[in-house]
Amino acid sequence: MIKFRARKFCRSNSKISGGGSTGGSGRGCGGSGEIKWELRPGGMLVQKRENGESEGEEMITVRVSTGSKWHDISIEATSTFGELKTILSLVTNLEPREQRLLFRGKEREDGDFLHMVGVKDRDKVLLLEDPAIKERKLHALSPENPCHPISV
Repeated sequence: MIKFRARKFCRSNSKISGGGSTGGSGRGCGGSGEIKWELRPGGMLVQKRENGESEGEEMITVRVSTGSKWHDISIEATSTFGELKTILSLVTNLEPREQRLLFRGKEREDGDFLHMVGVKDRDKVLLLEDPAIKERKLHALSPENPCHPISV
């Protein structure tokens, strides 16, 4: 880790502070005077975040609608829609291959990353059951089906 001494830059705004200059002791100034830096894998030197997490590890809550029910799912922002389907399969009893996820009116592929298509905290995603698989299930459960255990 590299440490640099930070310069204090304060800007007073008389409209907000209700009067003259704060003389450098305002809300935006102060602190330890040191900024901690980190070297990212790409070689970029950036200021280290206070909570110690990088942006990719941020947890978001996605609200998933199945039509009649809502499910609030906590997931990493860098997860894929396929990973979201896996989590939803535990809640909805639909296999991931039976699910179709729509965000902003478009069906999303399993390999699409949530953060890359713009999913943010508390955004809504629509979950639909794949109509072809739904039809196959209904056909398999119908009494006319010779493979049905009830038919004679």
